[in-house]
Amino acid sequence: MKRKIVIAVTGASGSLYARQLVDKLLAIPEQWNELALVITDNAKQVWKTELGDDSFNKYAVNIYGKNDFNAPFASGSGQFDTMIIIPCSIGTLGRIATGVSNDLITRAADVILKERRKLICVVRDTPYNLIHIRNMETVTVAGGIICPATPSFYSRPQTIEAVAATVVDRVLDLSGFTIASFRWGANDADPAHGHP
Repeated sequence: MKRKIVIAVTGASGSLYARQLVDKLLAIPEQWNELALVITDNAKQVWKTELGDDSFNKYAVNIYGKNDFNAPFASGSGQFDTMIIIPCSIGTLGRIATGVSNDLITRAADVILKERRKLICVVRDTPYNLIHIRNMETVTVAGGIICPATPSFYSRPQTIEAVAATVVDRVLDLSGFTIASFRWGANDADPAHGHP
């Protein structure tokens, strides 16, 4: 069965992760049926600062404003099965953990959790205080996945894009997509050349 995916981009640093995720999903359209994007005003500003463009406007996907509660994934009847918040700000995580659905991102996350579907929060802030850790615990106990934007280096990435891909590929794995990626111990993977 093809998937219905919503990607949410908050104002935390890490726009490169979001761009790579959308690009990689657009490269495997046979693995999903619908792809939606929510991007906050702060996220747009961070994207422009970090990536130097406004390419978030150019994607051929359904893009929703953060207060558009008419979006199909604002209700369980929309049957979206996966939500990825990338990057996920600590504030967004806290509102999800406490059930405060004050915008489309937090409402959609609440829907995903109540419907027992897949929520992946790619948190980027560091270090964590105890409030952050307890919010992560709450979201985890509720069925969400906390996937910190922590790169790996055993594939010997040579560019910042390749470093970011170590996180994005992990997110795609967690989401259940079939992708070409570095696999530890795989015979056909050559760490010296990074991700295939």
